[in-house]
Amino acid sequence: MKQHTFFGYRRADGRVGIRNHVAILSVMDNCNGIVRHLAQLVRGTLPLPVWYGRGQFGADDELFRRTQAGLANHPNIAAVLVVSLEAVSARRMAEAVAATGKPVASICVQDEGGTVASIARGMRLLAPMVQDASALRPQEVPLSELVLGVECGGTDTTSGIASNPALGWAADRVVDAGGVVYLSETSEWMGAEDVLARRARTAAVAEEIRASVRRIEDDARARGVDIRGANPVPDNIRGGISSIEEKSLGAIIKGGTTTIQDVLPYGRSAAGKGLYLMDTAAPAAESMTGLAAGGAQLIVFTTGQMNIMGCPVAPTLKITGNPRTAQHLADNVDLDVSAMLTGESLESAGTRLLARMLETASGRLTRAEVFGDEEIAISRIQPTV
Repeated sequence: MKQHTFFGYRRADGRVGIRNHVAILSVMDNCNGIVRHLAQLVRGTLPLPVWYGRGQFGADDELFRRTQAGLANHPNIAAVLVVSLEAVSARRMAEAVAATGKPVASICVQDEGGTVASIARGMRLLAPMVQDASALRPQEVPLSELVLGVECGGTDTTSGIASNPALGWAADRVVDAGGVVYLSETSEWMGAEDVLARRARTAAVAEEIRASVRRIEDDARARGVDIRGANPVPDNIRGGISSIEEKSLGAIIKGGTTTIQDVLPYGRSAAGKGLYLMDTAAPAAESMTGLAAGGAQLIVFTTGQMNIMGCPVAPTLKITGNPRTAQHLADNVDLDVSAMLTGESLESAGTRLLARMLETASGRLTRAEVFGDEEIAISRIQPTV
């Protein structure tokens, strides 16, 4: 079998990054302006603003902080500047990053003396970080070093018969090589949970798959909503999807056909290799943020009718099997596999996709990166107090 490789940056904790960003992380939303200003002023930096970050308690606060730490510790990040309004949260986040061996510094806006002083201090801290990161050189690594997140959105008929099967073929190659694949969006397992459960490594994993679906159904009912009646959504129906079962059966194909090792909580990293499910919300920004916080270096996003959004931490490839979308929204398409509808084989389309994935992992920019169509959204459990 051909040995697939890509070029990546080996980090202190042993993981490999496919980008080499210096991140500026806002611990709470009242520092987002400073984070954005710094990113505009210092070349080679990546702003990571957030919403909320205060007034969250218990499981909600734990989820938020864990996800932030996962983003900051991501292997695509070479170094981090943490920005917070006050000292305690800044120190805690900086300590979480430092534990991985990653270079990190922090700013407390109250201690610095406000916006202007914080920006000046931030520029001085960022300059050597960016210079040091720029001196790093990528090295050739095997496909086994890849953690792939698979995502879909704007689903239509072509998703389940073209783009998702092509992605599933490529996902199987990643697992076969010894890599990791994350399949997310729990509501899109609904109606296909028993199919997934039959592929579980153990009976306990199978039960967790079913339990994850039950939890979102129960949560929706507690709020007076029948999630099975609200899905598929109108644009899915317009694209030819007739039922939640049809949508889910088409969606789960993108994870491939291998054994499901475990079900991960939102933003958690896999403990081993192979295919994992991640319990995330369906909206793309939330789901991709969870995938990135779990360590996915690359996300492949299949879309029938087009969702332009990508993740700033994990480069996001947009793949379509819809010939109209490939033509009308060509500016946002990274790979067109619509030839599968007229005779291209699954292996041929999957091979093309895997080649594009390896190019992207080696530095080729995605359309979402080029246009800046990227966003972070951390899921929430409870209202802010």
